[in-house]
Amino acid sequence: MPPGSNIAKEVMKRVLNSKGFAVCLKDVNILKLENGECSAEVTVGPQHLNTGGTMHGGFTATLVDCITTYAVITQGNNSPGVSVDIHVSYLKAAQLGDVLSIDARTIRCGRSLAFLEVELKKKDTGQIIARGQHTKYMGG
Repeated sequence: MPPGSNIAKEVMKRVLNSKGFAVCLKDVNILKLENGECSAEVTVGPQHLNTGGTMHGGFTATLVDCITTYAVITQGNNSPGVSVDIHVSYLKAAQLGDVLSIDARTIRCGRSLAFLEVELKKKDTGQIIARGQHTKYMGG
C-alpha cells in the first residue's frame, strides 16, 4: 500500500462515488499521498482528448487543481482549501495511450494560504507535458 493510503482511499472513494465533475478523475491512480506531496498516474483515454486528438487542456488544468489539492490535505488540517489562483504552462501534447506521471508538492502551507506546484510528465520518456502552480486559501 502506498504511503498515506487511508487518505488516498477516501479521496478516490469520493471521486468514484461522485455524480458531479470529479467523475472525470476516475482513471487517476494515486501512488503516494503524504507529507504535503501527491504522486499519481493516469493513462490518457479517449474521454481526455480534445477535437485535435491530444489531451484536452481543461483536463490538464483539472489534474493540476486536484492533485495539488490532494497534496495539501495531508498538511495536518485535512482541508482542501479554496483556489485563489491556478497557473498552467502547457509544454508538450499528450497523446492517446500516454501514461502520465503527476507529482505535486506543497511549497508552503501557512495559516491562510498554501502554495503548491505540480509537474506532469510522460512516464516512458520523462518529457514534461505541463507544469502548474496553485495557490489556495486555507482559512485563517
